[in-house]
Amino acid sequence: MKLFDNINIKKLKSGLSSTRIKIVNSIQETITRKAVIDDATLDDIEEILITSDIGFDTAERIIEKVRTLLVSDKDRSEINIINTVKGELVSVISNGSADEKLTEDESNNIKPVVILIIGVNGVGKTTTIGKLAHNFVEGGAKVLVGAADTFRAAAGEQLDIWAERAGVDIYQKAPGADPSSVAFDTVTKANKENYDFVLIDTAGRLHNRLNLMSELGKIKKAIAKALPGAPHETYLILDGTVGQNAIVQADEFSKVTDVSGLIITKLDGTAKGGVVFQICSTRNIPIKYIGVGESIDDLQTFNPESFVNAIFDTA
Repeated sequence: MKLFDNINIKKLKSGLSSTRIKIVNSIQETITRKAVIDDATLDDIEEILITSDIGFDTAERIIEKVRTLLVSDKDRSEINIINTVKGELVSVISNGSADEKLTEDESNNIKPVVILIIGVNGVGKTTTIGKLAHNFVEGGAKVLVGAADTFRAAAGEQLDIWAERAGVDIYQKAPGADPSSVAFDTVTKANKENYDFVLIDTAGRLHNRLNLMSELGKIKKAIAKALPGAPHETYLILDGTVGQNAIVQADEFSKVTDVSGLIITKLDGTAKGGVVFQICSTRNIPIKYIGVGESIDDLQTFNPESFVNAIFDTA
């Protein structure tokens, strides 16, 4: 079985256009209207980075790199400064890249691979599960989805629609059923029927951390009972349009469960794509996928170089 890396540069550029305008265009305008690139200019660039949700510490790191370059390099051209900012952004974002993503060999040795999907309501969990399932199917995998968000009647219906779009099977029970039993039965079915991947949806509640911790703990325990060693991955879905709130959500969920990877959605609808850099710089959680559109094939494998190149429109 071959894992499917979905990277479409054209769609990536289009999806990140608002972020490009916010970051790159603003920096270019700042540089071109200054006769001399001095400390005041660098302060302006730093302000642009901070207001683009890149974060203070990350912006400061980038500006210090540019400042060092200007001291040692006589080339203070716009291109040189832009390339320095770009190179440092790649460096920052590579710290949180998906190097830990399941490799093809690892996925062949584990069957089924069980992935637990978590996140608050409204971040695009259901659509992301459908798109992720589609990616796996494109790689030739047999996929089963488990509808363990049993608290909302609409959750199962929405997941059923996306499972049908992706061409995968779904296991669900009546609304109000025990989420742990759904997870257990889903993994048991997948193990018996030779599925390659299992995606388990969960309720998107964060208002009561104790309840969330208890529920996720029970679900993970049930999964491990059905298949020792599972879940193999726990993906947290974050909405890229909420900026700093995405950082807060990552922190809160990390307090109650082991998050092995992030999927950042809705980057096509925001100028706050800079939050990706802040997440990579400050949280030791790799970004696995990013959402840059509404189509089923718009969940792209995260690649640091491709991401930065798309923002700077040089891919």
